[in-house]
This record gives sequence, structure tokens and C-alpha cells, in this order.
Amino acid sequence: MAQDLILALDQGTTSTRAILFDRAGQPLAEASRPLRQSYPRDGWVEHDAEEIHAACVAVLREATEASGRAADVAAIGVTNQRETVVIWDKATGRPIHPAIVWQDRRTAEVCARLKAEGHEPRVTEVTGLLLDPYFSGTKIAWILDKVPGARARAEAGELLAGTMDTWVIWRLTGGRVHATDATNASRTLLFDIDAQDWSPEMLDLFDVPASLLPKVLDCVDDYGATQTQVLGRETPIRGVAGDQQAALMGQGCIAPGQMKATYGTGCFMLINTGEARCVSRARLLTTVAARVGGKTTYALEGSIFVAGAAIQWLGEGLGVTGGPRAAEALARAAKPDHAVVVVPAFTGLGAPWWDAEARGGIFGLTRDAGLPEIAAATFDSCALQSRDLIEAMRADAPSAFGDAAQLRIDGGMSQSAWFSQRLADLTGLPVRRARYQEITALGAALFAGVGAGLYGSLEEAAEVSPAADTLSPALDTHAREAAYARWLDAVPRVRL
Repeated sequence: MAQDLILALDQGTTSTRAILFDRAGQPLAEASRPLRQSYPRDGWVEHDAEEIHAACVAVLREATEASGRAADVAAIGVTNQRETVVIWDKATGRPIHPAIVWQDRRTAEVCARLKAEGHEPRVTEVTGLLLDPYFSGTKIAWILDKVPGARARAEAGELLAGTMDTWVIWRLTGGRVHATDATNASRTLLFDIDAQDWSPEMLDLFDVPASLLPKVLDCVDDYGATQTQVLGRETPIRGVAGDQQAALMGQGCIAPGQMKATYGTGCFMLINTGEARCVSRARLLTTVAARVGGKTTYALEGSIFVAGAAIQWLGEGLGVTGGPRAAEALARAAKPDHAVVVVPAFTGLGAPWWDAEARGGIFGLTRDAGLPEIAAATFDSCALQSRDLIEAMRADAPSAFGDAAQLRIDGGMSQSAWFSQRLADLTGLPVRRARYQEITALGAALFAGVGAGLYGSLEEAAEVSPAADTLSPALDTHAREAAYARWLDAVPRVRL
């Protein structure tokens, strides 16, 4: 048989998954392992990097063995939880500290100090990011400062650092390749997204030695090959991208103006802005969408802290039993003319508000409002937060919103046709709902497929997009704008 299969490795925050795809983008086999998270202190989140490596090897083997076609794998594509970092000993391969996860807030004081000193405008100019502990740079510095002897060893060239893609590739290749891709590099606070290389200025600001950092390659590139013992033969790794950029690829969003949103616990929305870097006036992030053949395309990104987590709150906080389906059934029973607004700022507000001190609230309650109306307003809050991001992107990149503008969605909440319709109704955009949910893994596979020569170009690979249902806005303009006006009235009330 010909080598015409692609193996995607999706190293996520809560699980590690491998999916084997054929050239048409159809999944043939998959395997997964849950990933434990540790919370040593309030606001700290850690992973065991060795556990991650072991899980990667296990799922790669299981997926190929289940298919019976291990010999037909042309290449591996890797995607990963972004911003999570680990530092390890170059000689032994042992991590010197648990991996610090993207959710971790331990460097908040450092970021606040740098902001107070006036560094954020320059950081944003160089990196496209904001000063926040979410990103990798301050995490790396923290490990170097807190692990005895680490900084001296780093400066002596004895240690290596990287995000999860870098760690996984280094281990799978037996330490032969220390590399990352441009999308992951662009999430570190250390990468100049115009020069497309590590920034000496940012390395100095965050006190990170350059010798620690991996080489930055394209999303489609030669990342070496796995050791023979992983899959029985050396298997090339030919594609890498951070999870949200991989999902952008999986949704086929490779042209300016194409946008996607992934609805999980929170929501990540990205819009491709092409080869022109767009400077946000609404405090959205400017990030690398992809780098292929040396050509960089950019994206604007906005994040919603609470999306699916708001539906979980209906069960855990308000006692709505039966899970998301029961919550949806309750919401669908709400009075259609209710004016209840829920602002689920349980952990603050994300883009474009960026208010960590905001807290949730319920507004517009009347004597005849009850759980159904609160449930409906909770679902609507996810759509209205999406509208906030869309309006910010519309202001920052007006050319992206022509007559063909649509929002491509995936993730758990997108499985609900009812919510997807509400999303279309309240944003005013057609919503393209993917029927296949493992979009992130598919995107990694498509990048690797280009690298392995299974697709002649990125455009050909992007045509391998999942089947989807398109939902058009059905709510009249007056009702839509009235709902958004109520939302905009409520949000300032939760900002302390």
C-alpha cells in the first residue's frame, strides 16, 4: 500500500489524543489518554511533562495498531496546548520542574510590575500580545529564578526550554530536534512577529537566555523523525501548529476574512487577516495564523473566559440536572420576550474588556422570570460575548466583513443546532457548524499532509474541510439589536 495516511497528535490541556486520517480527511482510528492537572497553590496549574510524553507514545501506537496500517503513515502532524512550558536537562532529558500550564497565574505580579513600568505598549508592538501571565515568557523566567542553580545552568547551555510541541518533538526524535513552529513561538512574549525570530529586546526584558530556546520553523517543515521504537520505524514529523491555529486550518480558514470560533469551556475566536499584520485598537491579540513556505499570515484573536463553563454552572450552581441537553431543553422553554441578561464573568471578562476583577451578574429579573429565562440568558451570553469579539474584529479589520462573512464553529457547544442558531441570530452572521468535532487534530494532519506531499499546496489541503451545516440569522434586526443593547448595558454593571 502507498503511504497515504496522516497521523495527528493533539496534545491538549486535559487529554492527549492521536487520530489517523486518510487523504480525504476521514478519521480511520484514534486513541486518547486523560491528562492530570496539579494545583499546588491557588492560581497555580502544572502538568507532569514525563506523563505527557508517555501518553503521546501510547496514543500514537494505539491509533496505528488499531488501524492495522502503521506502514502507510506518511507523516505525523503535531498540535498542542499553547503557552504551556517546560524546561529540561539537555543531557538527561529530565524536566527540572513540572510544566507550567497556560492557565497558571503565578507570574501575575511580574506582569503587573512591567505594566506599571510602562513596558506593555512596546511588548505589544513587538509581539502582538498583552502583558499577561497567560503567555510563556514569564513562566520560563520564573522556573529559572525559583529552581536552585537553573539560571546558571541555562546560561551555561545545559538546559533547553519549549512549549509542549517542542518537548514532544524533542522526546519523540530522541533529542535530535529542538524546534517549534511560528504559531507557538508567537505565543511566548519572546517572538518578534514582524521579524519572525526571537526578539533580543524581549529576551532581555523577560530575562530569558537565548540558548534555551528552540529553532523556529514553518508550520509545514522538517521536524525530523520519530525514533524507531515509537512506531516500529522512523516516521517523519512534517507539520506543527498551536491548537487554535490548527483549528483555523482545520476549518479551512486560510484566506483573509475567514474566521472560526471554538466553543469549549471558554471560546477562542480567530480571524485571518492575511499577510498584513493588523494592529488592534480593541486589545485583541495579534498572532501568527500560519507560516508556510516562509510566508507568514496573521490573525486577530479574542478569547472568552466562560462559554461552556456557563452551561456547567446551570447544573452545579442552580441545580439544573441532566447535563447540557437538559439545560438546553429548559432554555428553549423560556418566554420568548423575556429581558433577562446573564453576564457570566465568573473569572473576569476576556476580550475586548480584559477585566480580571469583573464578577458575574443576572439582570432584568421580573416576577414571572424563572429558571427557563435564566437558562436561556446563559446560553445567549455565549453568543453575545461572541458578538463583542466580532464587533471588535469588525472595527480592527473592516475589510474582513464583506457580504460573504461567516463564522465557522466547532467545539462542544457547536453540537447543539439550537445554540448555533441563536449564535447566528444574535451575531447577525451566518454560522457554519462543523459536523466533525476533532477540527484541531484535522488541522495538524493537513499541515503534515502538505509537508509529506499528499497535498500540492495549502489551498488544496484546505479543501479537505469537514461537512458542515450553515445556519442563517432568522431574528429580525430590531430584536437582535435590542438584545445586544441590553447586554452592553449589563456588562459595565459587573465591572468592579
